[in-house]
Amino acid sequence: MAEDKYNLKNPAVKRILQEVKEMQSNPSDDFMSLPLEENIFEWQFAIRGPRESEFEGGIYHGRIQLPAEYPFKPPSFMLLTPNGRFETQTKICLSISNHHPEHWQPSWSVRTALVALIAFMPTSPNGALGSLDYKKEERRTLAIKSREAPPKFGNPERQKLIDEIHEYMLSKAPPVPQLGPSQASEEHSMDRDGVTQANQQDSVSMAGGDGLPNQAVGDRVVEEEPVAPANANPAPAEIRVVREVPARGPSNQPLQRPELRVQKSADDRLFTWAAVGLTIAILVLLLKKFLKSSGHGAVFMDGS
Repeated sequence: MAEDKYNLKNPAVKRILQEVKEMQSNPSDDFMSLPLEENIFEWQFAIRGPRESEFEGGIYHGRIQLPAEYPFKPPSFMLLTPNGRFETQTKICLSISNHHPEHWQPSWSVRTALVALIAFMPTSPNGALGSLDYKKEERRTLAIKSREAPPKFGNPERQKLIDEIHEYMLSKAPPVPQLGPSQASEEHSMDRDGVTQANQQDSVSMAGGDGLPNQAVGDRVVEEEPVAPANANPAPAEIRVVREVPARGPSNQPLQRPELRVQKSADDRLFTWAAVGLTIAILVLLLKKFLKSSGHGAVFMDGS
């Protein structure tokens, strides 16, 4: 690129030439963009469809028009390759485009804009200007077709640059992933088996871990209400401490599940008798102290 054609003191020209050098010295597998020789404010670009989407493997060409006030004003974007997400040869509305100058930051660059454009591809259009909402199958068909040949656009200079960018992207972009009938059937079977296995694991977990030899031993407290006859008085709640152990030992012999039952009513009776005994002892001490202070203590003691 002949830099002597441009005024290097112009901030926009200086910035654009810096970005050209950066794009050439640090190429990406996901995109490529270069300006025209005769007009560095017009860039041709191609992006690779985002991975794990219906655009994956596709090569999408477009044009970027930089304003004279760049980078203080945002560029405009136009797609040239049919893609099912954006209209072709129409300026699209993005938060990084000239449709929303209030969002643009001078620190952003052409590289930043292309990364953002790739991220916008699989998002919902929400009725934005220049957006389309094709079905995934149609978008995948367009992704396959986009690799066959670059779009035809403009004069020979533009077309030459478009062709060169397309060849570069073909060398970097993997083929569009195909999902054949057998693969789809296998994937469906794997999903069904996965659901069945998950249900089995849930059943084992709900059963308390029986049959899992490596399950850790643990304690749990379970509060139960024993069933009483209809004509009986309600019994107090029973507290049961259960120690869980593996269902089988090293010799594959069934192990019993020990249970320790503690009757809550027995504890209450023991506590009550202890409290009564302590109360009686205190009353006796108080009575002796009272008799001694009133002068009857000696008589009481002699009589005893």
